[in-house]
Amino acid sequence: MKFWETVTGGDLTREWKAFEVRAEALPSGHRAAWEEIKGHILPYSNFTGRNLMPILDGALGLLEESAADGQSVEEVLGDDIAGFCAALAGGDGARGYRDRWREQLNRNVARKLDRLEG
Repeated sequence: MKFWETVTGGDLTREWKAFEVRAEALPSGHRAAWEEIKGHILPYSNFTGRNLMPILDGALGLLEESAADGQSVEEVLGDDIAGFCAALAGGDGARGYRDRWREQLNRNVARKLDRLEG
């Protein structure tokens, strides 16, 4: 990967567009599930979103295979797509960027308060 593409995110843009082309070929129910997966998985992103690309590729591949096998979305993902996304991102209760930022803020505030008290 070239440095400039990494900095500008050009490689991510190309991958994202390729995902969308693949998703367009899915049946409507599977395409709707893809849209839900994208919405539920984004909170688990790091700053660039680069960590989600393999996860999204795997999820889209699963949808493609299930569509080819004639399986419904419910058979493959179940009723809880948000839970499915949490499991993909690292298990139930996986920390998202909001959790990491909240923890960092709490540590910083605690440090400042310790300096004031001590």
